[in-house]
Amino acid sequence: MKASSRRAEAGFTLLELMIVVALIASLAGLVVPSYLSSVEVARRVKAIAEIKAIQTDIEMYRMQFGALPLTLLDAGLDQETDPWGRPYEYLNFETINGNGKKRKDKNLVPINTEYDLYSLGLDGKSKTQLHVPVSRDDIVRADDGAFIDVATKY
Repeated sequence: MKASSRRAEAGFTLLELMIVVALIASLAGLVVPSYLSSVEVARRVKAIAEIKAIQTDIEMYRMQFGALPLTLLDAGLDQETDPWGRPYEYLNFETINGNGKKRKDKNLVPINTEYDLYSLGLDGKSKTQLHVPVSRDDIVRADDGAFIDVATKY
């Protein structure tokens, strides 16, 4: 048997394997960030839909009992978690004095008149002002439910 035919039977060379691995890694580097971005978009869309549903449940509670629930527990909604696994945040304004804990726009004006309902978003952190960096990824209910989306869009 000739040396060239033995080499052909031996399989891939190390250089060929390294090229294939480099190509696969390059393709993964292009696909994975796009996939992760799509997952985050899906989570935001799910949080928006869930906040709308919770808002509807709160309104049904108001019709049944004549007042807003003091907490999500009172409305039977305390088990609801956002797509990032954290409970939704709810603040009935009847339970507080002043505007200190209310969610606010960049002019420090409260974004709702009766209650706040929101998700802490991907980072799990938030401040009352929507323009603060840790609040920008929050999914918020604003304008008394006319707006439900990412805080950066408000």
